Amino acid sequence: MHAVLLPAPEPASRRRARARSALTIPVLCDAGPLATLLRSHAMTPVFQPIVALQGGGVYGHEALIRGPKGSSLEFPDALLQAASAEGLGFEFETASAAAALQCWGLLRDPGRVFVNISAAVLVRLLQRRGREALSELVHDFGVAPRMLVLEITEHERVVDMDELARVADEVHLAGVSLALDDFGDGRSSLRLWSQIRPDIVKIDKYFTRDLSQHADKLKTIQALQQIAAIFNTALVAEGIENAEDLRVLRDLGIAYGQGYFLGRPEPLPREEPLAQAQAVMCDRRVAVLPQSGRAAQAGFLRGVSVIFAPTLSIGSCNEDAAELFHATPDLHALAVVDGQRPVAIISRSSFLNEYAKPYYREIWGRKSCMKNANDKPRLIERDHNVDELVGILTSEDQRYLTEGFIVVDNGRYVGLGTGDQLVRSVTETRIEAARHANPLTFLPGNIPISQHIERLLDGGAEFVACYADMNNFKPFNDQYGYWRGDEMIRLLAKLALTHCDPQRDFVGHVGGDDFILLYQSANWQAQCESLVRSFGNRALELFDEKAIVEGGITAEDRHGVTRFFPCTTLSIGAVVIRPSEYSSAEQVASLAALAKHGAKLAGTGLFVRTALLPVRGSQELGSA
Repeated sequence: MHAVLLPAPEPASRRRARARSALTIPVLCDAGPLATLLRSHAMTPVFQPIVALQGGGVYGHEALIRGPKGSSLEFPDALLQAASAEGLGFEFETASAAAALQCWGLLRDPGRVFVNISAAVLVRLLQRRGREALSELVHDFGVAPRMLVLEITEHERVVDMDELARVADEVHLAGVSLALDDFGDGRSSLRLWSQIRPDIVKIDKYFTRDLSQHADKLKTIQALQQIAAIFNTALVAEGIENAEDLRVLRDLGIAYGQGYFLGRPEPLPREEPLAQAQAVMCDRRVAVLPQSGRAAQAGFLRGVSVIFAPTLSIGSCNEDAAELFHATPDLHALAVVDGQRPVAIISRSSFLNEYAKPYYREIWGRKSCMKNANDKPRLIERDHNVDELVGILTSEDQRYLTEGFIVVDNGRYVGLGTGDQLVRSVTETRIEAARHANPLTFLPGNIPISQHIERLLDGGAEFVACYADMNNFKPFNDQYGYWRGDEMIRLLAKLALTHCDPQRDFVGHVGGDDFILLYQSANWQAQCESLVRSFGNRALELFDEKAIVEGGITAEDRHGVTRFFPCTTLSIGAVVIRPSEYSSAEQVASLAALAKHGAKLAGTGLFVRTALLPVRGSQELGSA
């Protein structure tokens, strides 16, 4: 038997050198500082952690390229500018990727590495090297393909989207993941997301910066979450720079985060995020999601029942109108149309009053129906915002309430509407809007209050539910009128906000003079006591001098009996809600209402209820 001599395994250093040589394009131009830098392989990567926001572990690192420390080409902006000026964009990107992969292979970190590459360079590389070469190249650097994420940066518009989608398929077949960088910055598009199906999408920092203070940004991110669910894509929130934004993103369920608050770019990968970020992610208190500073949209006219009535043409006569009115006795009006475009409306009562006059039919019966028509009808688009239609109700021209209006869809006739339908629709939509945001204080209404309580219960956080209610508010409102009554309600809203931490505590307006405060702050009791005192002092400013001197006003009570009422003060009922004690917002609201009742009876300002409601699962307990 002869021994078989196997070739010695190729040293890892030689494989890395070959890989770097394969990926790096020779720079032939002598001029320019970047060309010199590329020839000397003087660029090095630093690594910024990408953190799992739900568990707090480091998911991976983004490799960010740097030039020589202290030089004019140290930072990326300068490097990109030089690459553009010297016409070395492709060479710069491939050299940066090679430097990142080589360094990561030497570090042998267990996490994923995100390497930036533009769409154009990725397409060119795959066209030249192919999928198999990409896989071998990554292996030669000592990096497993499944641990590499190619992060597509869009510095210019993608020219051939279909070709990029084909290349994306090749990358995925090679076992490498794809990420879409800076989604929402104006260069990345929803079509790009749809076609290349990235594994990860990074949300541009514009949407995460000061997220805890902007309801519109919150809604945008929630919309992106819905899109991500459709495409089975994980989201990374970029630009996290403070505890408040991190807490909101964590509570929204965003998978990953990146930013200075979690960890800065460093030469060596971090094993865990910064302590300040860990403290937030381990804290069971939930974020107070930003609310819109205005009342919710009133709604749209699709809720109004449309009367699908017959029409008259512009050439119809009065006899035609009379026949239609007699055939449809419940019809309040008729629309006159020119094709599909409404041009006038004829009121039933006005027309029939004229038509019943002696000899009217004989003289005017075959004349144009436009003689009795209102040629300036109120046209309302079917999708019109109801809130914009309030002007009809307050218009000096009351014909629109009696003869109604014409409902159109993109200017085409749909049917008729009546004034009472409009009043009913506006009222219903206003009531529904108030459940989301109180129109007087703009504070969250019943629906957001319940949603926040559910989030607190689901998060397992201990919190305090407080129900605030004014004492002797009705006689004050009756004595001084609704305007001053509204002023007092707005005063309480303002003071409640100043006695809460906006990042920890939630203030909601149930309606009238009833408010809900949900505290996660440890000093909640001191804040409630201070709120009671502040309101008692400031409310006096809304009374006249005589009432202040006498300490109250004489007015009728709810039973019509005249008696003396002290000046308006504040009662707060509070109850501490501990984890797992209750399972629904209804239970918490009922308990807070009982605590308020106790506060009203005690008359001491703040009343803390200790007796608990019986736990009955998800069964509603009703309101007290």
